[in-house]
Amino acid sequence: MLENNNNYSYYKIPLKAVLDAYKVGLFPMAETADSKEIYWVEPKKRGVFFFDKIKVPKKLKKIAKSTPFEISVDLQFEKVIENCSKITSSRKDTWINQTIKIIYLDLFYKGYAHSIECYLDKKLVGGLYGVIIGGVFFGESMFSFVTNSSKFALFHLMERLKVANFDFIDTQFINEHLAQFGAIEVPNNNFKRMLKEGVSKNRNFFKMHSGGFLPKELFPLNNGII
Repeated sequence: MLENNNNYSYYKIPLKAVLDAYKVGLFPMAETADSKEIYWVEPKKRGVFFFDKIKVPKKLKKIAKSTPFEISVDLQFEKVIENCSKITSSRKDTWINQTIKIIYLDLFYKGYAHSIECYLDKKLVGGLYGVIIGGVFFGESMFSFVTNSSKFALFHLMERLKVANFDFIDTQFINEHLAQFGAIEVPNNNFKRMLKEGVSKNRNFFKMHSGGFLPKELFPLNNGII
């Protein structure tokens, strides 16, 4: 159903339809930021992080020992998705339109979507967001305004999910950036088998730590989890 307000138009997608799509391996995208409609994507090969195959660059581990960054969870979801949709010098367009934003805000307010935020000098400089169903985290997008900020957000996500015994992270597609940390491609048929089992489980995203700012002793790569 097409909705309107004074500034934009967007399609209102029922929450159940979105969750049902994720459970069978589909996820939404838009052609551009200005598109009103979305389409559903099902890659032939799927990018995945398994927690026993994560690779941590030695340089990043060294930086983590004296980092000035701070990490929080679910404090600025709307700002994270807004930053992920921004056009930058390295990103000429975005698949995140108003309909996409409404979908994920709805999922967030219903407890299905979460964000990891990274700060420097109290300013939000990096982060990511995604969707949880059962024991699977579906990664959607990330942003970085300062070198390494989104990496620390990603490694906190990995540690949090590993502690809670999640099955895997769905990265949708794979690129060099994700591959360097251990992401691999799996055929769609294999992914669907994994997905069916994973979404049927009951996992607690907050087992490691509740939402809000992360204590220093739990900062990524400093706590012995990975």
